[in-house]
Order: sequence, then structure tokens, then C-alpha cells
Amino acid sequence: MNLSYWELKEWFSNIDFTIVGSGIVGLNCALQLKKMHPKATIIILEKGMLPQGASTKNAGFACFGSLSEILDDLQSHTEEEVFQLVKKRWEGLQLLRATLGDKNIDFQPNKGFELFKEKEIFEECLQQKEAINQLLHPIFKDDVFTISENQFSFQKVVPKYIVNNFEGQIDTGKMAAKLLQKVQQKDIKIINSIAVESFVEKETTIHIKTNKLDFYTKKLFIATNGFANQFINENVQPARAQVLITKPIKNLHIKGTFHLDKGYFYFRNIDDRILFGGGRNLDFTTEQTSEFGQTSIIQNELEKMLQEIILPTIPFEIEHRWSGIMGLGSRNLSGQKKAIVKQVSNHVFCGVRLGGMGVAIGSLVGKELAELTKK
Repeated sequence: MNLSYWELKEWFSNIDFTIVGSGIVGLNCALQLKKMHPKATIIILEKGMLPQGASTKNAGFACFGSLSEILDDLQSHTEEEVFQLVKKRWEGLQLLRATLGDKNIDFQPNKGFELFKEKEIFEECLQQKEAINQLLHPIFKDDVFTISENQFSFQKVVPKYIVNNFEGQIDTGKMAAKLLQKVQQKDIKIINSIAVESFVEKETTIHIKTNKLDFYTKKLFIATNGFANQFINENVQPARAQVLITKPIKNLHIKGTFHLDKGYFYFRNIDDRILFGGGRNLDFTTEQTSEFGQTSIIQNELEKMLQEIILPTIPFEIEHRWSGIMGLGSRNLSGQKKAIVKQVSNHVFCGVRLGGMGVAIGSLVGKELAELTKK
């Protein structure tokens, strides 16, 4: 790059902390680092024009797990591990709300609703409902899960929902914009459209090579979630999530966040539209990718479910489609749902593998990532 003396001096000299990734984790890491080290020079490197991955591409669910998802987690995790997963997600949501304010992220406590296409699975969940309520009672001090009638007139599903009384929704765009603004107000520099290609750790510094230039930093934080395996050797794999949204629907009566098929499908209302995503379970192999895009097998199923289950009597048109990249652990391995927040080497740290729960735990993971410098 044809950088001037001034540019090199102001943006790429005497760097204390460099964060790779300007998503929820990276931005919260920067805020906590600045709080701990007020005089530190901090830069955030972002390969995209806007935050890549999932931070600005998610569905905006302020959730911590549907009943069937929690029961599914108990197949590969202990009760204590599941309890801690939910506790961390809930604490992370409260930290997000406290950091940015409910109004700034358009937080709405409209509850979450789990729908079931198969009566047998519904009955299984119903049998375990009270046990899970008891397990989670120390966190919420009340029953998380209750039962409701099919108040939104969905078709081809069991005529009762399991309601998550503590679930809500946010405006993902507002959340990301407010977080970026808060970081920049702290004199933390965010550099977009720059991709880290490699780094070499030396005795007291790290030599970072990007597609634009090379520079040095004292500490490096990897906060790229689904793209992390480019930099570190940890159990985190990319997983694509495909999403579509309808054009505005007059007098839309659906309100809340909704889960189907153990959380593999999910939808919500937003701006008189239905946002609908998921379907990764239809083709796990293809969707284990860091490439953005859509596939016909998933998009066709999303449209079919919209027409047959969600909006069976209401005409709709699809206005837009997109995808995001999550960071997951290998399926069915013990502990694979827990985020990885650790010191990788002397001067390198990572906060990755958010497991599709970035809105819930991203703020907390970012804070914990920064706090690793205390050790």
C-alpha cells in the first residue's frame, strides 16, 4: 500500500492490542481492554466492509435454547454443563442489554415459541419440561417453559406450543451500529477491508502480515469465530446459516421468536415481515463451509415451510436472502457447545466457537477474552 508517514505513524505504530474481527466478540473485547488499560493503543482489523461472519447477519434472537435443544444438549453434555451453558447465555444477554441499552437495540421481550411437527417429540419434551424448569430455576427464579395454544394459527404442527417466557428479540443492525459507535467513541480504531493472512510471534511482539501491509503488535486477539481455524488449531468449524425475509405483510399477526426441529429452523416478525432461517440439518456437509451463499435444497424448504406452516392463508413474496457463518464444535462431542476462550501462546488469545449463540454470549466472551490479559 502507498501509505504515508502520517498514516503509518497514526494507525500502525506502537500498537498494544490488535483484535482480528469487528463482530460482537471483538468489539466487546476492545471495550473491556480499554477499560482495563485506558492508555493502550487498540486497533481492530476487519476483512469486510462491515463485520463479517454472523454478527450483522444473524436473526436477532435474544435466546438461550429451546426446550428440545436443551434436551438434545443433555445427550452429549452433563446437567452441570448444560446449566452453565444456559447461565452464560443469560448473563451474556444481560451484559449486552446493559452495555447498549434496550432502546438502542430494540429489545422486545415477546417470548419464544417452539413448534413441533411430530407429536411424539412434543410429548417427550412435555414429559421433561418440569425437570428442565427445576434445573434452570436457580438462574431464572421461575418456570422458563410453559404451554400455550396455537394462537398464531400455524398449520401442520402440534396444536400446542412450548413457550420460553424469558426469550426476546433485538434489531441486529441497530445492535451492531451502536456497538461500533461505542467502540469508536473510546478512541479505538477500526480498520475495514483488511485481511490478516498470517502472524509470527516473537519474544516481545507479534509480526502481523495482512493483504495490505505488515506491522507489529504486543498482543493479538482472535475473534473471528467461524473463520478461526485459519489462525488457530482448535475444535471450531465454520457452519453456514441461510436466511430469507419477506416483503412487508399487511396486518401481520405473528409476534415473537419461533423455533422448529430442535432449533434448526427459526423465524420471527420484524418490520411487518417474516424472517426465516435455518435448514442446516438438511445438508450438514455442504453447510460446513466459510463461503457465503444459498443452496436450492435449503431455500426451497424454507419457502415450502413458509407457505405450508407459517403463512398458509396469507400471500407473501420473498424480498431478500443472505447467509452468515457461525463457529461450531464437532457434533456430538462432549463439551462442544462451550465457547473457547483461552490464551493460545505467550501473546496470542482467542474467543471463538459461539455455537450459534453469538447474540447471547458474544458480549460475555469478548469481556472474558480481554480479561485473559490479567493472568
